[in-house]
Amino acid sequence: MAEKVVKCGVKKEKGYLYYLDKNGNVARSKMARGGEKGGGAEVVNSANVKREQGYLYFIDKDGDVSRAKMARGRK
Repeated sequence: MAEKVVKCGVKKEKGYLYYLDKNGNVARSKMARGGEKGGGAEVVNSANVKREQGYLYFIDKDGDVSRAKMARGRK
């Protein structure tokens, strides 16, 4: 189960990939579609999230930063 880390309320636009960059900020990049090129990262919200080892950080459906415990060592 995921837990919210920071509430930022980012409004997601179609055609963009939203993620947490290496500085802990919410960033977005244009997705490549057909012949169109993607890329061009831009910071949307400066959340300044400090990451902990063993967790997966993502932008949830509400536009907030959430994290979930990573499944490791399953057989």
